Amino acid sequence: MPFIETEASVRYEFVNGQRVPVITPKTEVTLTNTETGQEYMSDAEALADVQNANTPTKAEHIRRDVNVTVEEINLGAALNISDWRMFKNLVNCDTLAFYKLCELAVII
Repeated sequence: MPFIETEASVRYEFVNGQRVPVITPKTEVTLTNTETGQEYMSDAEALADVQNANTPTKAEHIRRDVNVTVEEINLGAALNISDWRMFKNLVNCDTLAFYKLCELAVII
Protein backbone atom coordinates (compact mmCIF):
# COMPACT_ATOMS: atom_id res chain seq x y z
CA MET A 1 0.00 0.00 0.00
CA PRO A 2 1.49 3.38 -0.95
CA PHE A 3 2.15 6.14 1.54
CA ILE A 4 2.48 9.90 1.01
CA GLU A 5 6.09 11.02 1.42
CA THR A 6 5.55 14.72 0.64
CA GLU A 7 2.38 16.74 0.20
CA ALA A 8 2.08 19.15 -2.69
CA SER A 9 2.83 22.77 -1.86
CA VAL A 10 3.73 26.04 -3.50
CA ARG A 11 5.63 28.84 -1.83
CA TYR A 12 7.13 31.98 -3.30
CA GLU A 13 10.67 33.30 -3.10
CA PHE A 14 12.39 36.30 -4.59
CA VAL A 15 15.08 35.46 -7.15
CA ASN A 16 16.90 38.29 -8.89
CA GLY A 17 14.24 40.66 -7.61
CA GLN A 18 11.35 38.64 -9.04
CA ARG A 19 8.74 36.71 -7.06
CA VAL A 20 8.81 33.12 -8.35
CA PRO A 21 6.99 29.95 -7.31
CA VAL A 22 8.89 27.12 -5.61
CA ILE A 23 6.92 23.95 -6.22
CA THR A 24 7.03 20.78 -4.15
CA PRO A 25 5.12 17.97 -5.86
CA LYS A 26 3.09 15.32 -4.07
CA THR A 27 5.10 12.09 -3.86
CA GLU A 28 3.52 8.73 -3.14
CA VAL A 29 5.83 5.82 -2.34
CA THR A 30 5.25 2.07 -2.56
CA LEU A 31 7.88 -0.13 -0.90
CA THR A 32 7.77 -3.79 -1.89
CA ASN A 33 9.87 -6.81 -0.98
CA THR A 34 10.70 -8.34 -4.38
CA GLU A 35 11.21 -11.79 -2.83
CA THR A 36 8.02 -12.06 -0.76
CA GLY A 37 5.71 -9.41 -2.26
CA GLN A 38 5.23 -7.84 1.16
CA GLU A 39 4.44 -4.11 1.05
CA TYR A 40 5.74 -1.78 3.75
CA MET A 41 3.96 1.27 5.15
CA SER A 42 7.17 3.25 5.77
CA ASP A 43 10.91 3.31 5.16
CA ALA A 44 11.39 2.44 8.84
CA GLU A 45 9.29 -0.72 8.48
CA ALA A 46 11.31 -1.87 5.46
CA LEU A 47 14.59 -1.11 7.23
CA ALA A 48 13.44 -3.06 10.30
CA ASP A 49 12.77 -6.08 8.06
CA VAL A 50 16.25 -5.81 6.51
CA GLN A 51 17.89 -5.50 9.93
CA ASN A 52 15.88 -8.37 11.46
CA ALA A 53 18.20 -11.37 11.75
CA ASN A 54 15.16 -13.69 11.72
CA THR A 55 14.25 -12.78 8.11
CA PRO A 56 16.26 -13.39 4.92
CA THR A 57 15.42 -9.89 3.63
CA LYS A 58 18.34 -7.90 2.22
CA ALA A 59 18.42 -4.23 1.19
CA GLU A 60 18.49 -5.23 -2.50
CA HIS A 61 15.14 -7.01 -2.03
CA ILE A 62 13.38 -3.69 -1.33
CA ARG A 63 11.90 -2.00 -4.39
CA ARG A 64 10.93 1.67 -4.07
CA ASP A 65 8.35 2.95 -6.57
CA VAL A 66 7.69 6.69 -6.47
CA ASN A 67 4.70 8.37 -8.09
CA VAL A 68 5.21 12.13 -8.47
CA THR A 69 2.14 14.29 -9.10
CA VAL A 70 2.66 17.85 -10.27
CA GLU A 71 -0.42 20.03 -10.18
CA GLU A 72 -1.30 22.32 -13.06
CA ILE A 73 0.90 25.40 -13.10
CA ASN A 74 -0.21 28.56 -14.88
CA LEU A 75 3.05 30.28 -15.75
CA GLY A 76 1.54 32.59 -18.36
CA ALA A 77 2.64 33.26 -21.92
CA ALA A 78 5.06 36.09 -21.10
CA LEU A 79 7.91 33.86 -19.92
CA ASN A 80 11.18 33.80 -21.81
CA ILE A 81 13.86 31.09 -21.80
CA SER A 82 15.73 32.61 -18.83
CA ASP A 83 12.51 32.37 -16.83
CA TRP A 84 12.24 28.67 -17.77
CA ARG A 85 15.84 28.06 -16.65
CA MET A 86 15.14 29.75 -13.33
CA PHE A 87 11.96 27.67 -12.94
CA LYS A 88 13.93 24.49 -13.72
CA ASN A 89 16.39 25.26 -10.92
CA LEU A 90 13.57 25.87 -8.45
CA VAL A 91 11.81 22.56 -9.11
CA ASN A 92 15.16 20.74 -8.91
CA CYS A 93 14.66 18.35 -11.80
CA ASP A 94 17.19 17.07 -14.29
CA THR A 95 17.47 18.84 -17.63
CA LEU A 96 15.83 16.16 -19.80
CA ALA A 97 12.87 15.79 -17.44
CA PHE A 98 12.51 19.56 -17.28
CA TYR A 99 12.41 19.98 -21.04
CA LYS A 100 9.87 17.15 -21.32
CA LEU A 101 7.77 19.07 -18.76
CA CYS A 102 8.14 22.20 -20.91
CA GLU A 103 7.01 20.28 -23.98
CA LEU A 104 3.91 19.12 -22.10
CA ALA A 105 3.22 22.67 -20.92
CA VAL A 106 3.32 23.90 -24.50
CA ILE A 107 0.97 21.13 -25.65
CA ILE A 108 -1.50 21.83 -22.84
